[in-house]
Amino acid sequence: MSVPVTVLMPVFNGEKYLREAIDSVLQQSFQDFELLIVNDGSTDATEDILKSYTDNRLRYINQANAGVAAALNVGLKEAKGKYIARFDADDICYPQRLELQYRFMETHPDYILIGSDADYMSEEGEFLFTYKNTGYSNEEINDRLKVYCPFVHSTVFYLKQVVLDCGSYNLNAHSFEDYFLWIHLIKHGKVVNFKDPLIRVRFNASSVTVDDKDRDTVFVQLKQKAIETGKLTDEEGALLLGSIKRLNKFRKESSYHRMLGKKYLWNNYQPVNARQHLLKTMKMEPFNLKTYLLFALSFFPKELIKKIYDLK
Repeated sequence: MSVPVTVLMPVFNGEKYLREAIDSVLQQSFQDFELLIVNDGSTDATEDILKSYTDNRLRYINQANAGVAAALNVGLKEAKGKYIARFDADDICYPQRLELQYRFMETHPDYILIGSDADYMSEEGEFLFTYKNTGYSNEEINDRLKVYCPFVHSTVFYLKQVVLDCGSYNLNAHSFEDYFLWIHLIKHGKVVNFKDPLIRVRFNASSVTVDDKDRDTVFVQLKQKAIETGKLTDEEGALLLGSIKRLNKFRKESSYHRMLGKKYLWNNYQPVNARQHLLKTMKMEPFNLKTYLLFALSFFPKELIKKIYDLK
């Protein structure tokens, strides 16, 4: 039986936050949906958590670990919904998310995708800042598409068939499979971002999402080329994956604390918290001069830091 909306959630070893994420979906004000979870070869208690739910709106698929893009493509093929609401297994949906997005799409048939701003939180669930997208109208998003990723992936709500027609998620676009898809998708209809946050996104040290400034030159150059041209070969995909694998757990944790330091400094002025995280990064990477610069900036007054950020 078909449903209007499939909430599509990939998960890999997500036991720590999975239940909170699932519950936030099941408690939506809009109820006519399925929650389809693709378990991407988890080795922790993820499947036990999934089995514990008896809500018939939730179903899950187990597969051998193949990565987030492959998991999403499996989910797209199996989804029963006309629309796909993307969501991640460590985030939290606000109660009216699906209702607002579904209502907009049904009353604006010329739109194929909508996203929104998002509230960001630390691993422990502490509010960090509200992320403001780089564009909201269809025109703004198209104008800035090649410079900034226009959507927070886990906020998007799109027409399934259009994404399938675009070839779904590219398996070679490691860690930017969403951005690469938007490059192709945006040619097929209008898109928009809501200014109100519809989810809470968790900064997670174990996440594959790492600031590009902490990537190596190979990764940055290949990603930039792919976004500019809309093309990506298997060979380039292998190089991107190799770059990601070189970023070990230690570096990812260091990047996580540096990112939190920046957010507490730039987006949610809490200099004491910023220094706590930057000190952790400095201990892990004592020769990274940018971290010392951020640490020094944390002693500047709020008004001056805002001016520096606006210039940046």
